[in-house]
Amino acid sequence: MAKQEPTLEKSLGLFEMTMYGVGIILGAGIYALLGEGAGIAGNAVWLSFVIAAIVSAFTGLSYCELNSMMPKDAAEYTYTKRAFNRKVAFVVGWVLVLALVVSASAVSLGFAGYFQKIITAAPVIPVAVGIIAIFSILNFWGIEESSNFNVVATLIEAGGLIFIIALGFMFFDATVDFAFSPAGLTGIMSGAALMFFAFIGFQDIANMSEETKDPRNVVPKAMLLSLGISTILYILVAVAAIGIVGWEALSQSNAPLSLIVDHALGPGAAFWMSIVALFSTGNTILICLIVSSRMMYGISRDGSMPEFLSKVHKRTRTPYVAILATMFASMAFLFAGDLAFIANVTTTSIFVAFVFVNLSVIVLRYREPHEKRPFRIPLSIGKVPLTAMLGLIVSLLMLFFVDVNILIFETLLIFAGVIIYNVFKRTKVDVKVNVDIDVK
Repeated sequence: MAKQEPTLEKSLGLFEMTMYGVGIILGAGIYALLGEGAGIAGNAVWLSFVIAAIVSAFTGLSYCELNSMMPKDAAEYTYTKRAFNRKVAFVVGWVLVLALVVSASAVSLGFAGYFQKIITAAPVIPVAVGIIAIFSILNFWGIEESSNFNVVATLIEAGGLIFIIALGFMFFDATVDFAFSPAGLTGIMSGAALMFFAFIGFQDIANMSEETKDPRNVVPKAMLLSLGISTILYILVAVAAIGIVGWEALSQSNAPLSLIVDHALGPGAAFWMSIVALFSTGNTILICLIVSSRMMYGISRDGSMPEFLSKVHKRTRTPYVAILATMFASMAFLFAGDLAFIANVTTTSIFVAFVFVNLSVIVLRYREPHEKRPFRIPLSIGKVPLTAMLGLIVSLLMLFFVDVNILIFETLLIFAGVIIYNVFKRTKVDVKVNVDIDVK
């Protein structure tokens, strides 16, 4: 009798998955983008958040439908493999793994920067290396333990924003015209394009499906709930910020939330926003490490990466080899030089993935019209779901505005992915066995 290999532990419910979604969305967005968005959209920056949320929901609904059909780790890889082929799927998965690893590196530098505000003598690179190591250990320790930290960190992140909202009620200026935008509707729409980046990350929870109880139902609900909760917080914070300091002051600040606290309560209170920012950035690092390791695990298990990356630890029931790989890769990118350029490439990779996710929904609606879909996107024109088509158009438009040098680098990454696939793919026998498992 063959020895049964350990599998990932299913311990996450709707609450935990929603907290993961909220944590990753809040961690990357409003703390940095609110000031720049106010400079573009003026007092109506809150409306930019509304439009960006609606646009994000287009692709979010595509993830929901596909995940209800195929609740697997390496979600984007799984979707595009079924709609297209393994080579296309690997390339999508490859660029996303790189995107998440680089994101962990970039955010760890942000964490080190906030840490320096508290302990001024702390060196940036060693702190960044240390925090990646700490969260990799937590990632290895177990998904339940990682989830417990995420819940606490997300509540602190959200608490910081709720505190800003409360200040908004206390220091609110009723004479503010919240419909004013210096560039009119164009400014509001341009602000929405920027704020779309504040919602990126909602899709990452699909890559934790195999550690989720009843993922066909839980993951789609968690994705939509996390988008809804984050949108409400973003809108209220934007209104509070405009009401306290006005759009002109916000647009001049690199740390808009600290500016609000300074203005309302004095400079000493900004220290606590730095503490909140540590939890926010730390939580983002953890989630990037978790999701990238699960993607690597899922792709390896399907035969498109070396088999050892799919090994699961007997005691912790986590993919320990993939966790080590993502830890060392994230540390290595700290020394990559122009990390800002690479971070922009990672954002481009996400939009490439969004294109293929929306395309996968449309292709599978035609190819497998009778396949069971526990979550089905509403509003279709014939067999084509309207929101998936809109999500596809928006994702292509975002790529259209990407800098040429970044697009060239992204193209090179895709070619590199094709080469790596041809080197590391395993036999067709392995593929058939994995397909059979997926169908069951």
